[in-house]
Amino acid sequence: MKLSDFNYTLPKDLIAQFPLDKRDSSRLLVLDRPNQTISHRHFCDIADYLNKGDVLVLNNTKVILARLFGSRRNTGGRIEILLQEKLGRRRFRALIQPLKRLKIGEEIAVNNNGITFKLVDFRERIIEFNCDKILNRLNNIGHVPLPQYIKRSDVPSDRNTYQTVYARREGAIAAPTAGLHFTKKLLDAIRKKGVKIAFVTLHVGYGTFATIKEEDVSHHKMHEEYFEIPKHTIKLIRQAKAHSGKIFAVGTTTTRALEANSGDIIGSGKLSDISGYTDLFIHPPYKFQVVDSLITNFHLPKSTLYILACAFAGLENIRKAYSRAIEDKYRFFSYGDAMMLL
Repeated sequence: MKLSDFNYTLPKDLIAQFPLDKRDSSRLLVLDRPNQTISHRHFCDIADYLNKGDVLVLNNTKVILARLFGSRRNTGGRIEILLQEKLGRRRFRALIQPLKRLKIGEEIAVNNNGITFKLVDFRERIIEFNCDKILNRLNNIGHVPLPQYIKRSDVPSDRNTYQTVYARREGAIAAPTAGLHFTKKLLDAIRKKGVKIAFVTLHVGYGTFATIKEEDVSHHKMHEEYFEIPKHTIKLIRQAKAHSGKIFAVGTTTTRALEANSGDIIGSGKLSDISGYTDLFIHPPYKFQVVDSLITNFHLPKSTLYILACAFAGLENIRKAYSRAIEDKYRFFSYGDAMMLL
């Protein structure tokens, strides 16, 4: 399919710049594929769609304060970096703005306590810090890596609101945003219905948001992202599948982790933890093997996330759902409203 097939026009005033005061008070558009209906609810109503024997799978990755600001020693010019991948004790691959102005070996001061870094590889965007254990220092020197479409600086409250209530495993540079709507109270209510809650880890990286440049979307290559799926999660999914329970994936990252390992998850082999890297890019006409229903946010046009939703629910269904969401002034993207694809 062509990249242009996955485009749509969104009024800028529908891009959420701040989260709502209550996580589960966001709106929920429900697309019922079998009945070809669209209904409008609130996220706190989501338990109505889950039943005893179903499994709700969440991504428990935790966002690190991966955005850093520095200044050039020689000119005082402002430099912004987004840490992407740890390559060694002091080295990271990073997005750098502006990259073209930097010289190899030039020292950049991060703050006033002596932390600096230098560019060591221009092409691969590799930087090296002057000290170890940078990840441990991020709480003091880092900023919340809000997406570029949020046109403001991060504020202290973002450290909480741009993190799911069940975040445990540090490593993401962006939140698994579908999970931001859940509260502990809502999760408890879901458990009381007899729904099993399971976890995977997929550290959301830059690859999830990288621009697709090929007009034929099937030629797009995803960057690898690290995942872990514990055997307990696999056990719960197998039990649900054996007794006609449904698997509800919260977010595209959870979906990719599950589908990338579908053979090991729904097979009959010995239960064991799974971990590794995946570059799975889900696009039409992908056939889903594990996930029965998807809970997700509204995504950018022509993004891998929007294309995954189209693969799950059908291009025309997603077009209609997004059109209704825009007409009814839903809030879009990371801090926006949610949709459930049944």
